[in-house]
Amino acid sequence: MKKGNPHEISVGVVGLGLMGSSIVVALLLAGHRVVAIAPLPEDKNLGPKRINEYLAQCAQSGMLAAAPAKYLAQLTVTDDYAQLADCRLVLECVIEKLDVKKSVFSKIATYLATDAIIGSNTSAIPISTLQQYVPQPERFLGIHWAEPAYLTRFLEITCGQQTTPANAEWVLELAHHWGKEPTLLRKDVRGFITNRLMYAVYREIFHLIENQKATLEDVDKAFRYDAGSWMTLMGIFRRMDYLGLADYAEMLKTAFPQLSTTDQVPALMQRMVDTHARGVQNARGLYPYTEEEARQWEEAFALFNQDIYHLSSKYPVRPLGRNA
Repeated sequence: MKKGNPHEISVGVVGLGLMGSSIVVALLLAGHRVVAIAPLPEDKNLGPKRINEYLAQCAQSGMLAAAPAKYLAQLTVTDDYAQLADCRLVLECVIEKLDVKKSVFSKIATYLATDAIIGSNTSAIPISTLQQYVPQPERFLGIHWAEPAYLTRFLEITCGQQTTPANAEWVLELAHHWGKEPTLLRKDVRGFITNRLMYAVYREIFHLIENQKATLEDVDKAFRYDAGSWMTLMGIFRRMDYLGLADYAEMLKTAFPQLSTTDQVPALMQRMVDTHARGVQNARGLYPYTEEEARQWEEAFALFNQDIYHLSSKYPVRPLGRNA
């Protein structure tokens, strides 16, 4: 594949929900021409509205080098998969249902060049499973973004069993052009890095709450005022180095046997699902919300991501050796 100038590469995004719309904005900010496919009628209406709102947030925070209209001129929103024909990369961002993804991959491949890359934003389905349904599976890989995509430095690239290393390296290089600090998993690991870490945490905090050893408020305070005070700067292993390593083996030996090993969905989470609670999206969640409070949390999260995006760039940690 010819790499070319990143600004000259057209990128496709299939799926214009919250995540897909957010990814579109990240790509527009990076200077790409973007073809956004709206598979659902509601996405064709709501997607452009979300994209405009996100660009307005970027303008307010001083992230735009030009007026939002200039970025929107680089965007095509359509339900016609044939418009993907000139794209060198297409990102799938549809619902986490295998049958839906299989149908989308088939439509993408019908029009896409055989050497163009196809990536999935999945966080639940193994990449090696998905690439079975893509012609030329060596050009398929996972490209997992964090929400909001245009205000985070996270990007997780995952190879499937058949992914060609050169294709993964090309996406890794492109990710730096997007302003990300990407990770590259050369072997397909279920849940990738981020989800495996976070779901281990989720299991333990639900265990503590259901056994009445802690409250939701206590757990959130522990995260905000302990891990939240250092994690953006250090990460886990640099934190260990900073504190000194002598006590960790003993602490881990003592703590590991006490941690939950359940493989069941926590009862509290199942109740949330059964009662159709969706958190701030419908003002019903683990915490009680009024509609105004839910809106305030959405606004606060947007502002916080703007602040932490800039904060993380103020303290660059440059590797000191090969293993850093």
